Amino acid sequence: MLKLIAISADFDPVHKGHEKLIKEGRKLADEKQKKLVIYLNKGYSANHGPFFVNFEARRDMALALGADEVKSFEGLHHRLVLSYSVPIRLNKMYEDGATDYITSAHISLDEIKNKAQKFVKQGNFVGMPKNYPNRNEIRWYALNEFLGSPLEYHVIPEFNKEKYSGRKIRKSILDNDMTIPKETRKLLPKTTIEILEDEIAAGRIPGERNWAEIYKRMNTYSRGNLEKIAYLNGNTINEIIKRRVYRDPESIWAVFRRANYGPVMTRLAVSAIEEEVTKKEVMDLMKSYEAKGVIPEGQKVQRVIDRAWYVANEGEKGVSAKEANETFRNKNIKVDTPPLNIHAGLNLTKFETKIVSEGLNADLYIDKDNKISVQLKADGKKIKTNLRLPAKEVTYLRYIMDSNFIPTTAHIKKDKKGYKVDITIG
Repeated sequence: MLKLIAISADFDPVHKGHEKLIKEGRKLADEKQKKLVIYLNKGYSANHGPFFVNFEARRDMALALGADEVKSFEGLHHRLVLSYSVPIRLNKMYEDGATDYITSAHISLDEIKNKAQKFVKQGNFVGMPKNYPNRNEIRWYALNEFLGSPLEYHVIPEFNKEKYSGRKIRKSILDNDMTIPKETRKLLPKTTIEILEDEIAAGRIPGERNWAEIYKRMNTYSRGNLEKIAYLNGNTINEIIKRRVYRDPESIWAVFRRANYGPVMTRLAVSAIEEEVTKKEVMDLMKSYEAKGVIPEGQKVQRVIDRAWYVANEGEKGVSAKEANETFRNKNIKVDTPPLNIHAGLNLTKFETKIVSEGLNADLYIDKDNKISVQLKADGKKIKTNLRLPAKEVTYLRYIMDSNFIPTTAHIKKDKKGYKVDITIG
């Protein structure tokens, strides 16, 4: 028996808006003689934060309202932005035999289709405008179309989003000393209230971050080690170093605000720090799904590298980075194969030259003066120095280092006139 996918969701917790969606899904499943399966995010939410209610309790809430089965998506939302996690989740549904997808929105299916066409045509789903209504539903529809439309899409009218808000429901419980206030109870199905109260009594709510590990890493990691973590760029790392020591969540949110991160990217970056997610880990995950044909062409790892090389070349001609980026994205520019190895000069003292040897590992980072630098250990001593590179390669390498998920590795190489750093991209 094939399956009808009700929704890929957080359901944190399941409220009456979700109840309506599940009941409509149940009705459609019965008409088509298919199973109603709900996919819940597990581990981290689609907004890259810890769940208020754990997976098992949210699963029970969904099953109590008529779902035949609940499956999980796990390991995605502390590693990937939505433009990458959505095609992976869709692919999982396809593999499971899904034929239909049902969601709720306050715009019609025709409106969703119209707004989705621009992204389907471009084949790039990064940076969907914030002013788009129901942009998550538009993203899901657009990616389903882009991947060949395996799922028939169904949309039901959304309940009052301001009223039926998971965030507000969670806040009301927290603000009332972990009791469900009368007004909030009106927004929740009876079964959800029962499960919530059991979870509260058992002390399993709310889920929280591992702040001790986050503080430890943000307070002690070097620039080179922070550079290896996904979703941290050079400017952000320098802000983190500058504003140490971190003892409370607000100080962490504040440093990311100063680095011009929005709320979603802040949560993703903090989750990456919490789980010590490396750029290499994210890149390898993406490449594994690229091999399956799941990741859109414009979002592939190689395209990110191509863009950095194109911007660097255009910069040599006097074209601004902003203009080069827009041209690359809008005109689907093809570039010559970018170099994946760069040899950079070093500024070493006579003493440092004596203790350095070929093969030493080196960590790249952006120093406090915004220059690309390297740190290495030789004979028990730390050596830090700026790299010597042509302007084009500086621009290229900086774009790579500031990418969310392209790793760089480096080691010392003997040269005719001393030593250089051999840098590998990706």
